[in-house]
Amino acid sequence: MKMNYKEAMMELEHYDKEHGSFFDRGSADSYYGRGRNPHRGGVGGMSGPRIDAVRQEDIEAYHAGYDYNEEYGDKKSWD
Repeated sequence: MKMNYKEAMMELEHYDKEHGSFFDRGSADSYYGRGRNPHRGGVGGMSGPRIDAVRQEDIEAYHAGYDYNEEYGDKKSWD
C-alpha cells in the first residue's frame, strides 16, 4: 500500500535532511534529473566539499532522499 506524504515523512524522520546531507543530495539529484550517485556536500555555501558515500547507512540515506523525491517531490522544469 502506498504511503501518503505525512506517513512518508514520519518513516523518513531519522534521516539527516540538512542542506548538503546524503538525503538532501539524493533528493536534489532526483529533482534535477541526474542519475544516482550517492554523495553529500559539494553544493557551495556551508555544505562542505563533495564526499562520496561509502558507509551503507549513508548510501541508504541518499537513496531514501532520491526515492522520496521521485515519489512525492518535484522535477526541475528546463523550459
